[in-house]
Amino acid sequence: MLQFFTTTVKKNTTDMSANSSSVKFVILATLGLPPTHIYPAFILGTLAYLIIVFCNSLVVLTVAVSKRLHRPMFLLLINLPISDILGASGFFPQLVFSILTQNRIISTSACITQAFLIHLYGAGNLLILSVMAYDRYIAICNPLKYNTIMTSTFVVRIIFLIWILDFLVMAILFALTLRCKICRTNIEDLYCNNPSFQKLSCGDNYVSNFYGIFITCMFNGGSLLIIAYTYAQILRTCVMNNNADSRKKAFQTCGTHLVVFLVLQINSVFTIISHRFQNVSPFLRRACGVSILIFPPFLDPIIYGLKTKELKESIITFLKRQVGPTK
Repeated sequence: MLQFFTTTVKKNTTDMSANSSSVKFVILATLGLPPTHIYPAFILGTLAYLIIVFCNSLVVLTVAVSKRLHRPMFLLLINLPISDILGASGFFPQLVFSILTQNRIISTSACITQAFLIHLYGAGNLLILSVMAYDRYIAICNPLKYNTIMTSTFVVRIIFLIWILDFLVMAILFALTLRCKICRTNIEDLYCNNPSFQKLSCGDNYVSNFYGIFITCMFNGGSLLIIAYTYAQILRTCVMNNNADSRKKAFQTCGTHLVVFLVLQINSVFTIISHRFQNVSPFLRRACGVSILIFPPFLDPIIYGLKTKELKESIITFLKRQVGPTK
């Protein structure tokens, strides 16, 4: 199976090189910045990227070095900042460079790479949030079985499965998209993505379009069903629980998780579906698309760092060790 997939990808990559040889560069939608706003926008974009990388890296490092956090919940959690860094790194460097140079031309290979990283981030976040919801469901609804079910071995396998599934699904998506000959150069969005890239082709892209719809339903619909079921069970358990402190803690944890999920889910679904309707405002689609790449990576470490007491305390301890005087 793996040999077949590898052969297929290699073949599609070869076809892509032959088909897309006539188009070496594509043009992203203009930012529309007046000359007086160029440097402020460049500084703001650079700072936003640095803050995202710093905050998310801080969460990853804190969990990695704090033995008290080496538990299933936090082992799953660190995958979220890793995915956020991946998405931000696919978006911000090219954005701030184009702001500074006022050049929205990007090479086809760079555009493909950016689109792949961004889709990897979006689907990865949905998978991670779904598994995190399952973890909370077991912890709250079946606490006596938690240690038996959520073992370290099981969690590591789940993490590997998330990333392998995410990578393979996206590799197939772009292999199918890039089979078609590229004969246009103008991308309608502020960054490269698969729906916009499909519009550049002049061949029959029915298969890639159908596959794109399928994986959208699979990831977005599947994660929505998992979240809806687990949270319904958590809500029922919390209502029946007579312990006020337990209820409060459960609602705080799950409420935070739900906000992060809904922001990603609503914006991603709207952005993907809006490409298939001509009467949707391009400005609204671009705004929702960019918000997926800015707000979750920016807010995830802040929300989880402030709302999760153990993580918050560990971050403070970690920072004190790094900046404190050496004895």
